[in-house]
Amino acid sequence: MPDMLVNLLRLPDAGPTPEELRAEGLVVRRARAWELTQVRGFVERNFQAAWADEVSVGFARQPVSVFVALREGRLVGFAAYECSARNFFGPAGVVEVERGRGLGRALLLMSLRALREMGYAYAVIGGVGPAEFYERAAGAAIIPESSPGIYADPLRPGDED
Repeated sequence: MPDMLVNLLRLPDAGPTPEELRAEGLVVRRARAWELTQVRGFVERNFQAAWADEVSVGFARQPVSVFVALREGRLVGFAAYECSARNFFGPAGVVEVERGRGLGRALLLMSLRALREMGYAYAVIGGVGPAEFYERAAGAAIIPESSPGIYADPLRPGDED
């Protein structure tokens, strides 16, 4: 899967806003250090163990570089940045029943704005699956010849023994 590049100086307006999401019973905010175990477990159960490993790196940063989406106090989505590599967005995911409500876009834009606040002008979205989503939501463009990028030469299952 290729990487994408996004111009952080030309991000679209946030939408839906945190207030609009709250009106729908959703809270989107930065994760708190003491939530590592719950967020890591959520990511591993609903997405991939490797993503849970990456998210753990975000909890070691100050401020934590992971955003969460909650419905009635329960995790329904997350987005992380500067976990896989400096200036990289991802991993991120929203549980299937909550997709299509703007949560993924809100999490993405909050993360990209945080990267811009760190002083970056451009950011990399690593190993994208839904390229069309990132094109629409943030104006991202595929980086030619970027696959497999930093994800080359992975450990094979069973090598952890």
